[in-house]
Amino acid sequence: MSDLSAFPITQRWPAQHPDRIQLYSLPTPNGVKVSIMLEEVGLAYEPHLIDITKNETWGPEFLSLNPNGKIPAILDPNGPGGRPLALFESGAILIYLAEKTGQLLSADPATRYQTIQWLMFQMGAIGPMFGQLGFFHRFAGKDYEDKRPRDRYVVESRRLLGVLETRLEGREWLVGDYSIADVATLGWVRNLIGFYEAGEIVGFKDFPRVAAWLERGLARPAVQRGLEIPARH
Repeated sequence: MSDLSAFPITQRWPAQHPDRIQLYSLPTPNGVKVSIMLEEVGLAYEPHLIDITKNETWGPEFLSLNPNGKIPAILDPNGPGGRPLALFESGAILIYLAEKTGQLLSADPATRYQTIQWLMFQMGAIGPMFGQLGFFHRFAGKDYEDKRPRDRYVVESRRLLGVLETRLEGREWLVGDYSIADVATLGWVRNLIGFYEAGEIVGFKDFPRVAAWLERGLARPAVQRGLEIPARH
């Protein structure tokens, strides 16, 4: 039996199955990256819902695992060398899980680095820009009289969709076979046109390859399951 008692987060969210990967998350575009990945690779895990509306990520228990106070984070009782490993940042977690299982990240060096390249594109561009557009279009920022901030993120989000559209010419997935680059990006594009209700304002109909890629990804059973994990109360 694995002993995770040295990790304060387990005092707030006890592990019922300490031999499994512990996932601390919420089904947001960043959170579902890891739940989808875990479903895709078939690793046993135990999800814990972290309620960001109650500022649970800013409590000392969560901060002990991720000092940046963001979901998702994991605790793997069987990390490198058989020792527990705590890990935050969704992109880093995806790479770790891919390497742990030998899945969704090619062993070919060139393909591997191209995949990581597109993962970083999501982390550094797609996520931050789509998220800002969501704030100014759907959330509190929509009430600002000055629409220049919103319009800035509309233009940039549309540009980024154009990058994806060009990349997907003649391809089903972003890099070779379905990979962590697709896992990372699917939830964000889905959120942009769904929860953020920004499909019309960014002209999503102008990106048919992206739409077809999104449809292929969302049809995957592991993606469908991962999008609902952890289950909301």
